[in-house]
Amino acid sequence: MFKQVSQPLAYAEALAALFSNLSRSVDGVALSADFILGAARLIGCELVQLYVRDTTRTHLEIDTECLEGQLQFRDRAGLPSDYNGEQLLQFALCQNRVVCLGALSDSVHDTRFLPVRAKPWQSLLCVPLANSQGDVEGLLLCASSQHVDLRGFAESLGHLGAFVLNQMHRLQCLRRPAGETQPIATSLPSATGYGLIGRSAAMRHTCSLISKVLHSPYTILLRGETGTGKEVVARAIHDWGPRRSKAFIVQNCAAVPENLLESELFGYRKGAFTGADRDRAGLFDAANGGTLLLDEIGDMPLSLQAKLLRVLQEGEVRPLGSNDTHTIDVRIIAATHRDLKLLVTEGKFREDLYYRLAPFPIQLPALRQREGDVIELARHFADKACTLLRRDPVRWSDAALDHLAAYGFPGNIRELKGVVERAVLLCEGGELLVEHFELYIEPPPERGRMNLRERLEQVERGLLIDCLRENAGNQTRTARELGIARRTLLYRLARLNIHRRDYGD
Repeated sequence: MFKQVSQPLAYAEALAALFSNLSRSVDGVALSADFILGAARLIGCELVQLYVRDTTRTHLEIDTECLEGQLQFRDRAGLPSDYNGEQLLQFALCQNRVVCLGALSDSVHDTRFLPVRAKPWQSLLCVPLANSQGDVEGLLLCASSQHVDLRGFAESLGHLGAFVLNQMHRLQCLRRPAGETQPIATSLPSATGYGLIGRSAAMRHTCSLISKVLHSPYTILLRGETGTGKEVVARAIHDWGPRRSKAFIVQNCAAVPENLLESELFGYRKGAFTGADRDRAGLFDAANGGTLLLDEIGDMPLSLQAKLLRVLQEGEVRPLGSNDTHTIDVRIIAATHRDLKLLVTEGKFREDLYYRLAPFPIQLPALRQREGDVIELARHFADKACTLLRRDPVRWSDAALDHLAAYGFPGNIRELKGVVERAVLLCEGGELLVEHFELYIEPPPERGRMNLRERLEQVERGLLIDCLRENAGNQTRTARELGIARRTLLYRLARLNIHRRDYGD
């Protein structure tokens, strides 16, 4: 086993020590982290990744990653949930064969699943990890920017990885409450195909729309309330589309002053303005071949909208201070929580740009419209927080889940994420309880004792709150949409006891 390893005795001693250390672990998250860190130190590679199959054995997911000696907790929402399209990984997984490459920069193998670095990867080792029955349950991937022969480590790492997977399974069985059975995998339509979480009809519809436009060159307009996950969806479109090997860049149009936004997007030439002491490429050039997300496009100044229209029509940009244009190949995704049609009628948004941006709009559902997804998202955020804090996974009490499900979440997914993360920090035991959450839930009225006027007021109250949420709390736009005067709206808000906390900040 150690014939091809330099200093085999020292390596065997370090391997035995790692086996001993991992055998004492009582936490699954810490076990996988210690395994990856130990493997990286053992063989001296800059990158070590652990991939595992999900419970259905149909998806391959990344579990843990160590880069430059540090654990990387990359946002799962920004990563593929299935690596079926990666031929190199699938070959090792399905054929149960070790893959060892010593000249990646000269090979034809697609390694876009590796993290992007300034110094290219040169050597790669992919080892299948099998259980006691011989079924491959995961992969261990090691990569280096140096030209090194990693094949000699394959057998020992395979044994080590198989031991770790067996330990993980044992810990899961020990932590499962008495009488609880392993959940049976279902074939319900799910949004997880694009790394998105949710099984509601609204999310299945959203994923259906994504599938229609994923491999097309069309510009996409993502619409939805604040906090509905527009950037997450945009990243999913990029990661699962044909441009996934190129850059994905985000620019919030509302976060940068007008004079700076133009130079950020289009770049500039030396001497274009005071302080421009060198040429600088803009974000359109940085995203060339990839995807550029223009978030809060409704807040883009009118003067820039004309220049953006030319980029969409001609595929050309002209940096500030330059007389020349050059072509670019960028997929633009625009996102906004505002009503662009209304802005067009108000003269705040160009009509020609609106129709150029909206050949394929996708309306992201608010969390209150995603029946059943609150629980799944809450569990996901809790698990992610526990991984980040390197603590044991928490359990959920039924009362806490019911408490979350009864809340409207005006801040949508962003608010839910913050609420769950705070609850995990407050939880000193192993179970999340109602007292770990601070959510104001208005008690439902007793329907049997309501007269006609009270029921109509309840319907009106819900309509006003929904309309205010869709317009981000803007009372003028809400009144115009409802066809009433603003003073009438204010009167109705006061009469129905509607406060800002009811529809968000």
